[in-house]
Formats: sequence, structure tokens, C-alpha cells
Amino acid sequence: MARLPLRRCHLLFAGLALLDGEAPLAAPLPPPPRDAGALTDGARLYLELLVNLRPSGKVVAVDLRQGRLRMDAADLRALGLPVAQAGWLDLGELAGVQASYDAQGQRLLLQVPPHWLPPQQLDAAARRARVPARSSVGALFNYQLYASSPQNGQDTRSAWSDLRLFGPFGVFSHSGVHQQPFGGPAQRSRYLRYDSHWRFADEERALTYEAGDLVSRSQAWASPVRLGGVQLSRDFAIRPDIVTYPLPRFAGEAALPSTLELFVDGYRNGRYELQPGPFSLGALPYVNGAGQAVLQTTDALGRQVSTSVPFYVSSELLRPGLSDFAASLGSLRQGYGQDDFAYGSGAASASLRHGLSDHFTLEAQAEGAAGLAMGGLGGVLRLGTLGVLNAAAGHGRLDGDGGRQLSFGYQYSARRFHFSLQRSQRDADYADLSRLAYERQRRRNTDDAAPQHGYSPTRRSTQATASVALDGWGSLGAGYFEVVAGDGGRTRLLNLSWGRSLWGEASLYLSANRELGNSRWSSAVQLVIPFDLRGTLGMGIERGADGRNSRRVDYSEAVPGEGGFGWNLGHADNGGGGDWHQAALHWRGRNLQARGGLYGGAGDYTRWADLGGSLAWMDGAAFAANQVQDAFVLVSTDGQPGIPVRYENQLVGQTDANGHLLVPWSSAYYPGKYEIDPLGLASNVEAPVVEQRVAVRAGSGYLLRFPVQRMLAASLLLHDRHGQPLPLGTQVAGDDGQAAYVGWDGLVYLEHLQARNHLRANLPDGATCSATFELDPAAEELAQLGPLPCL
Repeated sequence: MARLPLRRCHLLFAGLALLDGEAPLAAPLPPPPRDAGALTDGARLYLELLVNLRPSGKVVAVDLRQGRLRMDAADLRALGLPVAQAGWLDLGELAGVQASYDAQGQRLLLQVPPHWLPPQQLDAAARRARVPARSSVGALFNYQLYASSPQNGQDTRSAWSDLRLFGPFGVFSHSGVHQQPFGGPAQRSRYLRYDSHWRFADEERALTYEAGDLVSRSQAWASPVRLGGVQLSRDFAIRPDIVTYPLPRFAGEAALPSTLELFVDGYRNGRYELQPGPFSLGALPYVNGAGQAVLQTTDALGRQVSTSVPFYVSSELLRPGLSDFAASLGSLRQGYGQDDFAYGSGAASASLRHGLSDHFTLEAQAEGAAGLAMGGLGGVLRLGTLGVLNAAAGHGRLDGDGGRQLSFGYQYSARRFHFSLQRSQRDADYADLSRLAYERQRRRNTDDAAPQHGYSPTRRSTQATASVALDGWGSLGAGYFEVVAGDGGRTRLLNLSWGRSLWGEASLYLSANRELGNSRWSSAVQLVIPFDLRGTLGMGIERGADGRNSRRVDYSEAVPGEGGFGWNLGHADNGGGGDWHQAALHWRGRNLQARGGLYGGAGDYTRWADLGGSLAWMDGAAFAANQVQDAFVLVSTDGQPGIPVRYENQLVGQTDANGHLLVPWSSAYYPGKYEIDPLGLASNVEAPVVEQRVAVRAGSGYLLRFPVQRMLAASLLLHDRHGQPLPLGTQVAGDDGQAAYVGWDGLVYLEHLQARNHLRANLPDGATCSATFELDPAAEELAQLGPLPCL
């Protein structure tokens, strides 16, 4: 039979004596033992178990044998502790384990090595929730009209357009420009097609399917080309919730319950509660470059430990196991911007990037066409906290002649310093699809069937840039650029720059450039002074390599965010080359924007003007708006006009007479917040939903409905058969079971009524009464009726 703990028995007997109204016994039981040594050998206690000061929520049996505490190994294993023995264990014989008896709290305090405890996974940044992008069926027509009239030249007129059809099937787009010359040699007007293209995004698998005119996706060390064909590619842009590059993780152990604080580059990033045991902290905020993380722990006894850990993050790497790829097949596009439908040789292209580890990402590229084969391998390697190294080698062959291309680079980025070096070189006979496209176009232009070997637009290129932040002294930058062309021509340029913020928002910029091999420098000084949220004054002085100085001043007023007018004026003294002037006026409304002005000097001025906007078709109606660059949302309030609409807490307008408002500047795949303000609605109109988040697919639009419902409602005064108001709190129910309660003076409010209504009231004395009334279904306001008799 189990025995009660000694302390509980003592309290029980003392309590019974007091209940009997008698004094405690003359010889009470001794107090509970204050340590294990005071216990009787062979005693068994039932104690609350604490592991590393963390309550386990369990009461376990503990025995005393020869002054040592013992407990069943099964109880330890039930807590997840790695105990291999079976039966009753002497806790003092377990390596690294300390056990003590807390007589006051009747607890067993067990201190075990932290690595015995289960690991904890902590996230420093909450994972971005995925909001699936949507698209409604509709059409969009972007347009821009442009006209220019030089004083001593030929007038031009052009009309650019972009037509999109979109829906769950994807987006079809077609763009082109109509050109109409005036006032010069006889030239006919023409329409020039740019791109006709279909695109579908599969968000679940982060894939994009394309057909039509497209640009092949390639590695940074390869050259993309224009194709007419099909392409399948991984597209992480449609999944903003996926972090593609590896983020650092930090690990440690807590012997006691503790508080962990994370600081990144001196800024507190988060605070976490730790239980005893090992922990792993990952998913840092989206940082890039070198940084310093400080993990500061404070345990239950107030002891504080800080650990500083350097890290380096690069977005050029892929997470281990993550792949990015593209495969293209089609015909090379020729004469883009000159011909409508000029396609050449069939071609194929494929690229792959795969994260092998947190430190290395493999890259590969392959291209092929009739007579052409090209392949290459590369990689990106993180050098611990010292930066990122990239290198690639490729070999390309065209019509039997081939060569190789080599490239390498190094980047290091920190909060105050950035350095980048990139170098590439290729043999004269190196070939890829960009070279093939060039030669096919060259043959077409010259009608020369002979192969044009030896082509290489750039034989060698080197660029090195560095920048450093000087705190209150601004920032300093330097760059070196070298290009060796296929004909052997060599250009080397050195650039130095410095910028600093001055009073208020004003800033000063200095720059100097020198083409090496030329003994002269060119330089520029620019001062920018913002006067308010819209107005900015800019002044600058430039000195050219020929020793001539030029001065420039301009002032601009930006268009207000809600629309209106903006303008700018500029004047430049070109140091003996004549003055130059420019002036422009800009107006933006809700449905379109217009700009116009003139520029030139020395009596030769060019006047210009353009007008742009868009037309959207959705929900059975057409809507005019400013140009839609990415995606848009059409807000519908079910025909209710004049309802204010907010996007990301900013008022964007009110619904029109048909209850619509088009928001043209939504960012694709971003879950934007849209709200309506129902405060101006009539008293018999309700809006059950006033806020929604929605993401829209790229190039398309979405019809976002906010249901606004008209209802029949009434405020009634109910009186009994004696003409007195029904008692306060009386329950009233309609035919539909809707319940309401009578307020002061017999007033009751009811919603969702019919043209004819019957009420039943349950009076406090148990009696019932009823009332009947009628409403006008076409009423615009809340009906107020009564007093009505309830009989």
C-alpha cells in the first residue's frame, strides 16, 4: 500500500485536530526532512519531477537506498531521456546527472546534460504565408501616342499598343507600334510587330510555360537570344514565399530554461523562450552579404552569456536540393524592331542551376542549332565569410571551327564595404547562339552567303568596382572597366565617385572619369536640393576631356500622388557649344496621362507630346485607366456607387455609378490589402466583408467583389394592449426565427425583413402577443414604425 508523503500526513493530522476544536498534540510529527540524508532508509516518496528546472508535469516514485536517490528507468525514458538501463537506477551513478530532493516543494530536481534533452527548432523570421495568385477572364489594351516636330527635321507620329487577353488559361499578349512620318521624303506609314506571346504560370510547381516570341533564359556567363518557339522554365518569381538561397542557422544548448535574444548587425531581431536542451535557430530575415549575429541568452538564474557569430549570405547561391532550369526550342528571331515575321535557323537552349550544398551551386548551359554546338559548366562557391567566387568554362563550335570561353569573378559585400571583380575572355572562333543569330542577320542584310567566321563582339572584358561607406563623410566608389573588341580595339576606363548627404534631404555628388591612355580627366559636380515632397532643384558643373566646362540647372515639380500637374525646366551652358534649354509639362488623371514640351538650343528646338493610358474589359464593362505595367484589380461593390476604396491603407478613389473602381498599379503575386469604407452606406445596406487580401498573376487582372447587400430593416415601437411599451428585455421573433430583444421605451430593431412581417413576443409573465406590419421593398432608408400594438 502506498504511503502519503510525511509532510502531507503531518498537515492532515494537524488539520483534523483544529477541526475538532482542540489544541495540537503535545508531541506532533516531525517536520518533513529537508534533505535526502534526513530520510529513513527505504522510504518511498512521490515527487513532482523537474528536469533542468523545467517542470515535467509528472509525479514519479523515488526511493532512498543507503542515502542515495533511486527511480525507475522507465520514468526517465518516458521523458525522452536516453537511458539504456532497465529497472530501478541509482541517480548518482548516471554520468553527468545530478539529483536533489526539494522537501519544501516536494519535488525531485534532476539536472541532466543539455544534449540529453530533445532539440528545439526556432525560426527567427516567420515564413511568408503563401497567397495563391488569381486571374479573372478579361482583356487589357495599353496605348501610347507620341508625336515630335523638330524645327529643322521630319515630323514623326507613332502609336504603341499592347493587347492582353487573360484568364485561368494564362495570358496572351501582342505588342507593336504604328509609325507615320510627316514633312520629309515620301515614306509610307507602317505597323511594326514586336512580340506575340502566351504565358501560363503553374504556381504549385513554380513552373512557367511560354509559347511565341520569347527570350531564352541562360546563365550569367552566357548570352540570351530571341526565339520564336516554346520554353519551359522554373520561375521563383511566381512564388514569393520561397526563399531560394541558403540562410545561416545557429545552434547551441541551454542547461536551464532561458531567454534568447538575437541581434543582427547591432539591431535586435527577435526574442525567444528556450527550454533546456539543444536548440537550432534559422530562417534569418532576408539579408545579403557579410554580417555579425549576436546570440544573448539569460537563464532562469539570471546568468547571461553572449555569443558573436559572423556569417555571409549570398543570393547567387541556391538552397541545397533546389533547382532552377529552363529549356527553349524554336527559331532564331531576326530583325527584331525592323521586321514583323523574320525567323531563321532552328535552335535549342537549356540551362540548369542546382544547389549542391550551402556553399556551392552548380551551373550548366547547352545550346544547339544546325552546325552549332555549345556547352559549358560553372559554379558559385561561398568562401566561408570571405565572399563568393564564381567561375565557368564553355566550348562552342560553328561549322567545324570552335573555341572556348572562360570567366571568373569574386564578390564581397558588407554593410560598409562592397567589392566586385568579373573577367571573361573568349577565343575568336568561340560560337554560341548569339553569334549564330548575328551572322544569320548579317548575311540577310548583305545578301552574302559566305560564312562570316572570326566574329567576336567582345574578346575580353574586365570590370572591378568597389564602394565604402564613410559614415558622416558620405560614400566613396571606384571602378575599372576594360573591353577588348573582336577587331582588337581596346578601351580602358577609370571612374571615381563620392556622394554625401547635406542639410535636410540635400545631397552632393562628385565624379571623375579617365580613359587610360588619354592624359585628361573628365569630371562632374552635382548638387540636388529637394524643397518639399514635390519640388527638386538640381545644379551641376561638368568638365570634359577636351577641357571645356558646361553648367546645368534644372527644377522639377512631380505630379501629386492623387493626380494633377507636374513640370520641369532646365538650362545648360555647353561651354562654347551653345546653350541648351528644355521645358515639359506633365498631367496625370485617373484615366490617362499626357506630357509635352520642347528641348534644344541655338534656334533649333524640338517639340514633342505623348498621351498614354489603358482600356480594360471585365465584368461585362469597359474601363479607362492609366497604363497597367504589371497587373490590376477591379473592385466591385455590387452596383453600390460612391464607396471609398483603399489599397494598402491609402485611399485610391470611390466606386463609380455602377459600383466599380479599377486599381491599375497592383504588383504581380504580391498579396495586396484592399478595403472599402462602409460608413457612408445607407442604413438599410450592409457590407459583410470590408477587407480582403488578393494576389494577381503577372500581366492579368482580377475582379475583387465586396458583397454589398440591400436589406429591409425596421425600427419598431411595440406597445401592449394597454398602450404601454413592452417590458425591457422582452424577446421578439419573426417568421424566419430571427430573435431580437426589446430596448427602452419598447424599441426593437429587426433586419432581413419581408414586405409583410409577423412578430411574436414572449412576455416576462409567460404570456405571448403578436404584431403584424408591412414594409416598402423599394425603401432607401431604415423604416421607423410605431407604436404598434402587440395583441
